Amino acid sequence: MKLGIDFDNTIACYDEAMHRRALERGLIEPGVPRNKKRIRDAIRSLEDGESKWRGLQVFCYGPGMPDARPMPGVKEFLTACKVRGVAVWVVSHKTEEANFGAPHVKLREAALRWLHDEGFLDSAAFGIGQDRVFFEQTRGAKVERVRMLGLTHFVDDLEETFLEQSFPSHVKQILLSAVPVADARGSWRSFAGWAEIQKELVGS
Repeated sequence: MKLGIDFDNTIACYDEAMHRRALERGLIEPGVPRNKKRIRDAIRSLEDGESKWRGLQVFCYGPGMPDARPMPGVKEFLTACKVRGVAVWVVSHKTEEANFGAPHVKLREAALRWLHDEGFLDSAAFGIGQDRVFFEQTRGAKVERVRMLGLTHFVDDLEETFLEQSFPSHVKQILLSAVPVADARGSWRSFAGWAEIQKELVGS
């Protein structure tokens, strides 16, 4: 097995950080669930909501990146992969700099620093070297990287990745989603969390 994993909302979780920052900016009510998609939908419903949402994203993916937390169960999953000799790559759609809001926000630099600080890179526990982390400029380039690396399985939180026409048909598609997302074509399997994915791919 050669496994690829997306980064945002797959390895890094922004739910708590986004909720707190959105409250501070007066963009949501306290009762909005601590869930990125629910926060996004609430903000987008505001006047000029798309711009407000994008501004929050840029902050959380850039200067606010240290507030992100590992997705529940992802470290346990990666530990199990290392024990069983499963090779893992991180492949994500992430531009070098933010294309909205404050100029020169270094998104890739912030993500790499977070991966290092959280112990994911070059660690005895996980064994993911920086040479196995790829940030691509577009979703299409991300899909092409999946193909070039010869990955056999890929985990993502967005079904849009798997809906890309160029996504390799032989790659097993694993969708990480708290709410199951049906696929009429039967291309992907949807899992609520990393514990379930671990049982499916590498065992408990």
